[in-house]
Amino acid sequence: MRDQALNYVQTHQADTLEALKAFLRIPSVGALPEHNDDTIQAAQWLVDRLTAIGLHHVQIMPTPGHPMVYADWLEAGPDAPTLMIYGHYDVQPVDPLEEWLTPPFEPTVKGEDIYGRGTADDKGQLYIHVAAVEAYLQAAGRLPLNIKFLLEGEEESGSTHLEDFVKAHQSLLQADAALISDSHILDPATPILITGVRGLTYMEISMRGSRQDLHSGTYGGVVENPLNAMVKLLASLRDEQGRVTIPGFYDDVKPLNQAERRAINTGPTSETSVLAETGAPALWGDPDYTVAERTGARPTLDIHGIKGGFIGHGAKTVIPATASAKVSMRLVAHQDHKKIAELFRQHVLSISPPTMEVTVDTINTGGGAVIDMATPAMQAAADAYEQTFGRPPLYLREGGSLPIVPLFIDILHAPVVLMGFGLPDDNLHAPNEKFHLPNFYRGIETAIVYYDILAERLAKRQAG
Repeated sequence: MRDQALNYVQTHQADTLEALKAFLRIPSVGALPEHNDDTIQAAQWLVDRLTAIGLHHVQIMPTPGHPMVYADWLEAGPDAPTLMIYGHYDVQPVDPLEEWLTPPFEPTVKGEDIYGRGTADDKGQLYIHVAAVEAYLQAAGRLPLNIKFLLEGEEESGSTHLEDFVKAHQSLLQADAALISDSHILDPATPILITGVRGLTYMEISMRGSRQDLHSGTYGGVVENPLNAMVKLLASLRDEQGRVTIPGFYDDVKPLNQAERRAINTGPTSETSVLAETGAPALWGDPDYTVAERTGARPTLDIHGIKGGFIGHGAKTVIPATASAKVSMRLVAHQDHKKIAELFRQHVLSISPPTMEVTVDTINTGGGAVIDMATPAMQAAADAYEQTFGRPPLYLREGGSLPIVPLFIDILHAPVVLMGFGLPDDNLHAPNEKFHLPNFYRGIETAIVYYDILAERLAKRQAG
């Protein structure tokens, strides 16, 4: 079956690319209400496509927000292992639009790259598995194991309703392993397996200093400016080395042992690599930890935006009535994201000046996770990478967050594999997002090989 599927991929590359382009043209920006209809359209496109390639029970499943898309193929039988494939069909906003060199929702091939919003995050990587399943079903008529798809429309806005959905559908989603392609490899020839993801707590601080905007000549020096108060408060949340100053913030952070530090620091992340990827003039952060440790195994706090006052052309001497700021904290595996949200709220309120009315709201939160490298699912992934890329993968703790990972581990008790195919310079969440097409096609081949190896490994384990 594997050889038949691989041959199908080779002979249908043009059709596969055109299908991906059609998917990418849908502007499913899940976080923006004006794109709600587009997000529903993307979900329906997936339903139509998954039905066309031969999957069963394909359906849109509502949530209080954007819907889930579910599909399965269970014809391998009740005694065969089951693999759950997760991805997301929502994408990031495109601003600043003027920095795009090609239209963000008109996928454009330039050289060996395809440009457009969602190409690498996550429509292109999601579609790798749609194409791999299609190759098996069209060429061989069957898959080597049972497959389930769970495709989300709110990942880019915090997966707000994912936890409740997974808890409510545990029986439907039960699987022997879960596979996610929403990460990157080192370069086109060097694969990476992710061994951990950070959690996320995202907060908003709002301040009010007066009923309405005030004239700075009349009230300056008498009524405090909310922007001044906000900047001072935000600056106090970290010290000069980048350590977070919130009391209790580090209480549940598990120290890295020497073996963990060796594994993290033999991976691809270094001062040189980060400088090359970012173009930053110099790096910054806690000097007690290496760059690799700071990007994947240590928590952070970052300000994402400050709103208030006048930023138009020219001058306007106003003391704004209000100011707000959005702040997120990336958390490591043993930190409780809800506990951190409350610690943040209490601390901000405790240090807020009496000149301000202050509110602190939680936008979204999600946990982190450490992934067991010794599971058959992870070992099969390493073998599949090596067979298709010609070299074994490196291992890396990812600095980003994927809320589905701890949910699959904690609620479904399914081992998770993070098998990505993007590149570090794919411009995720930025203008000119791209996906390297050789990675796309090799990703399909790797998925085909992985399904075959995993089926054999898990069948042997079940047989005793």
